[in-house]
Amino acid sequence: MRRMLWRNERSLYHHTCALSGKKILSILNLQNCLGCVNLRHKTHCILNRQYTKEGYNKKIKEYDFGSYKFLQSFKDEYKKFLLKQPRRFASILKSVSVTGDNVIHSKNSKMIFDAYGDVEDSKYLTHTLTIKNSYDGYGIGYNAELLYEGVDFGLDAARNFFGIFNHRGLDTQYTYMCYSSKNLFGCVGLRSKQYCILNKQYTKGEYEKLVPQIIAQMNDMPYVDKKGRVYKYGEFFPTEFSPFYYNETIAQEYYPLTEKRASDFGFKWKNKDKRDYQIDISTENLPDHIKNVEESIVGKVIECIHKGGCEEQCIEAFKITSDELQFYKRNNIALPRLCPNCRHFQRLKKRNPLKLWHRGCMCGKQNHFHGKEKCKVKFETSYASGRPEIVYCEKCYQAEVY
Repeated sequence: MRRMLWRNERSLYHHTCALSGKKILSILNLQNCLGCVNLRHKTHCILNRQYTKEGYNKKIKEYDFGSYKFLQSFKDEYKKFLLKQPRRFASILKSVSVTGDNVIHSKNSKMIFDAYGDVEDSKYLTHTLTIKNSYDGYGIGYNAELLYEGVDFGLDAARNFFGIFNHRGLDTQYTYMCYSSKNLFGCVGLRSKQYCILNKQYTKGEYEKLVPQIIAQMNDMPYVDKKGRVYKYGEFFPTEFSPFYYNETIAQEYYPLTEKRASDFGFKWKNKDKRDYQIDISTENLPDHIKNVEESIVGKVIECIHKGGCEEQCIEAFKITSDELQFYKRNNIALPRLCPNCRHFQRLKKRNPLKLWHRGCMCGKQNHFHGKEKCKVKFETSYASGRPEIVYCEKCYQAEVY
């Protein structure tokens, strides 16, 4: 969480995610399907029910997502439908000895999330790929090894410790936005440099003599923050040094906190901006169906249905652009009632947390490998204990969906 406070971007490795998404879709191989779960190589299905081509074309016309009321009703129906479908305990594909979620082509790694391939002998990494022998990072990797405690660093790198936005580095410590450099300590914004401390150039001999002395002083005279937390050598940058407020970083997206809870941790909190919008259209006065929305709505100030009363960084109002309106009309999709921030956080709620719980398979079907007895397989999963979803081990899940 501390490292996420130094990151203010929405996502990482967009191109890799896109490629990964394409691979997953090709595996599913579904065509002309609506609201289906756990199906493979199927066509003309609605909520997992098989139809003929003619029956599907007739039935699909009943799903009028141009109506906001119908769209909300379908969402509620789909949520109930999902709770009846088994979930794989984790999406870990073609990997060996790995715990985490959304991992592919990796081995011997623990607590790994959103790994896009070739992660080995590592631990506590999120948004990563092609990395070995590394620990505790967010957005790190790509042909890298021996990275520790960092945010967005790597790319042909090795032995990078406690860094932010560093690439193609070798033997760097406590660096920020340094590129194609090696043997740096406490440096910022350097390019193609070596043997520097606090951006000052030293000889190789001077550097190798001074760095151990600095480390010793960091241990003897550590930084202590306002909460009394001690930062000796080996700790990531103190949270107090982060230029961002907690609730404006992706930390709030992954680990949402209230203002009070954030304050208890010593995190800065950005107060809500006072807004005085002149609302042109309240959400209850929006047409229910997109076909009844006139072009005159473009540029009007529309009230967010949350009206700022949520914990989703609501901006209280939004506008519809001309291209956006044409997209909704062309695809028969109802107008949104939430501002962009609230829409974003609503999507995030559908994502499992970056945590693991020890659980057992919930399958009790007699036609699976465990026979008449309830499955006894144990695993670590990002589905928290007590959640209503049906969670299966890998073998039971495959027996149901393949």
